[in-house]
Amino acid sequence: MKNRPPLTPIYTIGYGSRSLDAFIEALRKYGAQYVADVRSAPYSRYKPEFSKKPLEQALQREGLHYVYMGDALGGMPRDRSCYVNGKVDYERVREAAFYQKGIARLRTAAERGLPTAAMCSEAKPEMCHRSKLIGASLTQAGVETLHIDENDALLTQEQVMKRLTGGQRPLFGEGGFRSRKRYR
Repeated sequence: MKNRPPLTPIYTIGYGSRSLDAFIEALRKYGAQYVADVRSAPYSRYKPEFSKKPLEQALQREGLHYVYMGDALGGMPRDRSCYVNGKVDYERVREAAFYQKGIARLRTAAERGLPTAAMCSEAKPEMCHRSKLIGASLTQAGVETLHIDENDALLTQEQVMKRLTGGQRPLFGEGGFRSRKRYR
């Protein structure tokens, strides 16, 4: 049996209050060359430079590659069966074929050694589906997930989960995560 080379980690990042230049600088700091936009709605009223088209153009000018993946990995899926009482149930999302295909695409990027960052708007990884859903799935699939936090520090999936839970394990079972917000 051949030894396989280790998988390239998948990074995550949220732009939050960063300027576009600071966002690109953070990507460069960690060597990301591909940006997988995992926002369900890739637009921003407050930071229009992070809307899909201007962001794609800015990244391209910097020699970075933009890939929209919000239809597969977004935090607000179109599939209504992924919602419980108006909140996205991440366990249900994990079971959906569209989501599994999206995770498979990120795993393929890791296998091919493509330095990729999954991006969303939330700066703090513990507050975003990037960690609760995508990072958890990638880790389970054997792909190291490293989160670029709001201060440009690099955190492991385990460190982000400790930030989220305060290091406490759920009292009963796994205690799956749901979105913080309710959606119609």
